[in-house]
Amino acid sequence: MTFVNKLKKSCEEGVIDEKIYNIIASLHESYTLSLKTGGLNMADYESIFDSLLQLVSEQMNDPYQFEPYHQRITEPYNYYKFGMEFLRPLVDKKRSRVFHIDNVKKMTEQLQRGENVILFANHQTEVDPQLMSLALEDTYHDFASEVIFVAGDRVVTDPMAIPFSMGRNLLCIYSKRHIDNPPEKKVEKQHHNQRTMKRMKELLTEGGKCIYVAPSGGRDRPNAQGEVHVSPFDPQSIEMFRLISIQAKRPAHFYPLALATFDILPPPQTVESELGEERRTKREGIFFSFGDEIDIDDFPGSDMQDRHAKRSARSMHIWNLVKTDYAMIKQGLMS
Repeated sequence: MTFVNKLKKSCEEGVIDEKIYNIIASLHESYTLSLKTGGLNMADYESIFDSLLQLVSEQMNDPYQFEPYHQRITEPYNYYKFGMEFLRPLVDKKRSRVFHIDNVKKMTEQLQRGENVILFANHQTEVDPQLMSLALEDTYHDFASEVIFVAGDRVVTDPMAIPFSMGRNLLCIYSKRHIDNPPEKKVEKQHHNQRTMKRMKELLTEGGKCIYVAPSGGRDRPNAQGEVHVSPFDPQSIEMFRLISIQAKRPAHFYPLALATFDILPPPQTVESELGEERRTKREGIFFSFGDEIDIDDFPGSDMQDRHAKRSARSMHIWNLVKTDYAMIKQGLMS
């Protein structure tokens, strides 16, 4: 039985609903076309969609409940491997690049000393964690596999995203974009975020942790001209990581990370309030630029007396570092 027939049967039998059926059907169609364009045979990868259907069906029936800090699951089922294998055919390795790999070496040395690393990054696809691992698997696989990603509620509640999320280390929060929806859940969500921040402080106190956070609070999206730009960073988000790192009483190192992964799995044009976004893929190159370590206390505007202005200046400085590297990546100027 072909995968398309299996998918139809699952919908007819009520294993998945029509909405999930349409999402997977659209994903399968674009995935097939992406591989064909790249000279790959979809028949060699149908089994990964069999796995996806099985995993999503399980989440429809019995959703996995994420703790504030989730550690990747590799047994009895290896969700980490599943995510990697699902995305691998979509990454054109010949057109992909990692810039300033020497900074990743510095980070690994800092982590080995029990110090912490915070990556302030832009964010473009819901599978950026898997794409980072694929970009670094030949050089710093262990580093990439152990990164802790700050994850919004969408990727831990959407049945399509949960199987991928289960394979990564996550600090689960409700983003500002969704914390007020629905209004009656706002206080509960705020308490959850407080528990997550407490757990993060404990992790940083242990030391040797690398955390990826997107201070924009969401994915980059195209402007009216169709150009994808790095979304503005939230000064409060950056300040929170700075303060918690100080409270943890471990040396902390802050780095800018610019990534260009958008074409692999673009987000919807606008931020949606409901779960169930369409997913369409392309086979493309991916790009990561690990910038030089940031002096979190010395930056343009660091001499300001007004603390809010100072925080905004710090955020703007870090955002500009990421934007500059991103622009160079897109213009082909990065070396």
